[in-house]
Amino acid sequence: MTKVVIVSTSATALKGHPTGLWIEELATPYYMFKKAGYEVVVASPEGGAVPIDVSSMGEGHFTDEAKKFMHDGEAIGQLSHSTKLGSIDWSGVDAIFLCGGHGVCTDFVDCASLKGAIETLYAADKVVSAVCHGPNGLVQCKKPDGAPLVKDKAVTGFKDTEEVAVQLEKIVPFMLESKLKELGGKYESADDWNSKVCVDGKLVTGQNPQSSEACAAAVVSLLSS
Repeated sequence: MTKVVIVSTSATALKGHPTGLWIEELATPYYMFKKAGYEVVVASPEGGAVPIDVSSMGEGHFTDEAKKFMHDGEAIGQLSHSTKLGSIDWSGVDAIFLCGGHGVCTDFVDCASLKGAIETLYAADKVVSAVCHGPNGLVQCKKPDGAPLVKDKAVTGFKDTEEVAVQLEKIVPFMLESKLKELGGKYESADDWNSKVCVDGKLVTGQNPQSSEACAAAVVSLLSS
């Protein structure tokens, strides 16, 4: 059975700003991967309960898939007892999907277990995917030749103007769009809050919460080919 690990944050705050997982960015891919017949593992840097950003359950953000997830005993069980990244045997994993939420700006940026997972899968020609702030986890990663993983790759992620719009540009560790460009990534984007997904080989990235579905669909497409 195809196995996909969805990675969420363990962080409840970013420099004092309450945050966590943006629930839609987990719920949408979770159900798409389940529908495709995959084994889905919810993981996090620390393991255990994954904190949810309350803003992601606010009006206009709390999607039908997110609501379904919150009332799904199996799904909530996984979220409440997420697998610790460092305990996973990545040799049996076919794809990794990094969710967003500003929590990842705290614990995806300098995370040895996440770095090891991504680099292992990338080197094995497995699918590496990330949406919104999830690509924060790609920034620390290298290709087997030592170059930045995103170098010369078509990539996207939370846009600098979107970060300014949510007024967190002064507390994030870096502006993701600018950082991806600095590392040599060929950054692409749509207008703010519109869906945009980049697929370059087995690397899949989505710009924002509006891109979750298309990002997960691209992963399914790669795993089906």
